[in-house]
Amino acid sequence: MENKVLGLHHITAIANLAQRNYDFYTKTLGLRMVKKTVNFDDPGTYHFYYGDEKGNAGTILTFFPWEGIGKGRNGAGMATEIAYAVPEGSLDFWKERFANDNVLVGEAVERFGEIYHPFLDPDGLSLSLVVPKTVDNRIGWSTEEVGKEVATKGFHNTTLTLNELEPTARVLTDLLGYSQVAQEGDRYRFATSTIDTANIIDILVDPTAKRGHNTAGTNHHIAFRVKNDADQMELREAIMSAGLQITPQIDRDYFHSLYFREPGGVLFEIATENPGFDVDEPLAELGQSLKLPKQYEGHRSEIEKVLPELK
Repeated sequence: MENKVLGLHHITAIANLAQRNYDFYTKTLGLRMVKKTVNFDDPGTYHFYYGDEKGNAGTILTFFPWEGIGKGRNGAGMATEIAYAVPEGSLDFWKERFANDNVLVGEAVERFGEIYHPFLDPDGLSLSLVVPKTVDNRIGWSTEEVGKEVATKGFHNTTLTLNELEPTARVLTDLLGYSQVAQEGDRYRFATSTIDTANIIDILVDPTAKRGHNTAGTNHHIAFRVKNDADQMELREAIMSAGLQITPQIDRDYFHSLYFREPGGVLFEIATENPGFDVDEPLAELGQSLKLPKQYEGHRSEIEKVLPELK
């Protein structure tokens, strides 16, 4: 089967407080809120989408901010770190900004010839900044405080923590078109050649790692990108033929989704590019108003009363 996967589409995580999450990602990190909507299964909870100007695939970090849910714990069967690509020469800016905003940062570490600068969001979600060793020509969203010369460009890679390598590696290589490109100790790097950015998955193998607790400060799932519905459904057939359980196609308003849990326990999604985030509001106004799935529009007044007011 021709490789249909075009790297990462989005990553979804869990937060505790909506306002705190909004402030950190739009102000401290300077991302654009490209969509403010609600959880399809829990309309009393926001679903925030942060990314670049258009919400291009490979830049979209989304959150379910469940008020008071409590702190989670990274562990096996999870995506445990997200690395953002940043421009060369921007790291001094970010170090100063994080210090001024009291962001918790860790010691820099080298992986596969790149220097990762780890930090935590207010819920303890593990993030890193990295200047990629290959050129990344994406233009990040800029604000008054975070100019385009320092703005994050989108995802560089994400790390999966697993008890064993092979079952998940086979899914990446045999079904999703990735290849193993490097290994350093217990960390294995996989990449797809269909796209130059947001195309890397690292697997950190820890046979003794306990299962994570999936609440605030942890990743809920990672989504891989395909061009359209036809490519998505062809991939669905291949996943089913491999003996994995996968959902029917689900309309998420801004993309169409399939979900399956790979053998190591990580929830994978296959998401289409179509129809995009400007399907229900102009590009210039993305994320400014609350957009509801059509099944909830008749309950807008009740939902708005429940949702925390953002300032």
